[in-house]
Amino acid sequence: MSYELFQVLHIFGIVLLFLGLGGLAFHGIAGGTRETNPARGLVAATHGIGTLLIVAAGFGMLGVKYGGAMPGWVHPKLLVWICLAAAPALVARKPGAGRVLWFVAPLLALVAAYFGLNHK
Repeated sequence: MSYELFQVLHIFGIVLLFLGLGGLAFHGIAGGTRETNPARGLVAATHGIGTLLIVAAGFGMLGVKYGGAMPGWVHPKLLVWICLAAAPALVARKPGAGRVLWFVAPLLALVAAYFGLNHK
């Protein structure tokens, strides 16, 4: 597969992940719980598929560009994506955390974008 295709899949995964996080955050902000979320399965699937695409396409890009080696700038990006992948568990346990997630998630995306775009 080409580097450009991996990039498109990576960005599509980011869109799906944030679509899922936004749905969870809004539900939590509105006072909803895990049991009262009628779209829980759809939101979880959207978030999970997005996470899978982000990781798979990210490693695919590394394989094409670096021959599978993992440069140092990848570690902070992985930490950010792990935090964003785990965010639904936090909102499920504490629905009020949706308000915090609404502001923290874009900042984490900004950190990941910085490391992804400004590496040497």
